[in-house]
Amino acid sequence: MALTARSRPGRAPAPAAAGEPPSGAPADATPHEGAARAPRAPGADGKGGKGGKRKSVPGKVPWRLRLRRDRTLILMTMPVILLLLVFHYVPLLGNVTAFQDYDPYVGSNGLAAIFESPWVGVEQFTRMVEDPLFWDATQTTLLLFGLQLVLFFPVPIALALLINSVIRPRVRAVAQAIMYLPHFFSWVLVITVFQQVFGGAGIVAQTLQAHGWDGFDLMTDADLFKYLVTAQAVWKDAGWGIIVFLAALSAVSTDLYEAAAMDGAGRWRRMWHVTLPALRPVIALLLVLRVGDALSVGFEQYLLQRDAVGAGASEVLDTYVWNVGIQNGDFSYAAAVGLAKGLIGVALVLGANKFAHLLGEQGVYKK
Repeated sequence: MALTARSRPGRAPAPAAAGEPPSGAPADATPHEGAARAPRAPGADGKGGKGGKRKSVPGKVPWRLRLRRDRTLILMTMPVILLLLVFHYVPLLGNVTAFQDYDPYVGSNGLAAIFESPWVGVEQFTRMVEDPLFWDATQTTLLLFGLQLVLFFPVPIALALLINSVIRPRVRAVAQAIMYLPHFFSWVLVITVFQQVFGGAGIVAQTLQAHGWDGFDLMTDADLFKYLVTAQAVWKDAGWGIIVFLAALSAVSTDLYEAAAMDGAGRWRRMWHVTLPALRPVIALLLVLRVGDALSVGFEQYLLQRDAVGAGASEVLDTYVWNVGIQNGDFSYAAAVGLAKGLIGVALVLGANKFAHLLGEQGVYKK
């Protein structure tokens, strides 16, 4: 049977047609110049030609599909959103009373009184600047903030490093649970515990009196009050900071510790060159947030102990706003003080975050 021209050995392949790649060339080979190219359909380049549709971005899910997909999670977050709106954002509208001589009895209700109270401009802020009691409360607030920043802020870091160095997981879990438990206590319970321990009829005073020593009452000592409230804050909230720093330490690769140990670094060297650099972003973030709360050192803790040590030692800005606004009924002046405190807090957050950027850290938000 005669062989065809294609199957005969040694026979050259038939010449390719004009505009087609030669036989045996890759399928995506570029045709030679002058060959006619097939016209492209409108909109095929993804740029939405005449009569075509715009090509969808890969990986981007339409918002209707995301809404239908995440409707369960959205419904779960609705109560939290409503609480934020009712208790945090709606009350912001009441800051307008800082520029009024607000009288809640002018209208039929408190909301209608806002529209009928006379405007006084910045008179309340001028009064705030000229009020010596305001500056006394500000001085006490800044003093307590500086003391707690020095004595309280490093405690969770040190305890987190100590717990992280414990090898046995059961011991770590028990120690972490014991330290975190006071975070769930209310300030009433915390102050009651300190009263039973350091009060005039507390365990420490009775033990000293039983052995011939003079007793003491730490809960009524105005000079030591700033150290007392710092100790209460450490006992109550140090456990929360421990969890945050332990979460950051869990992300540190063990290869870094092994490499440092192979290079001859001891325990302290590994902590200084591996552990602390890993905690720097978290420390910077919490420090920025803490500086933002410089004028909000607490309310309930100081209000509960105000009668025991006097207003001179326990009057901070939060309790000052409570006294002039709720007890004395001077709502406009209290709103002015609260608004000024909030604006100063925002400025402190922005300044501290800018300083964190200069140190190479992210802070609350990126540049």
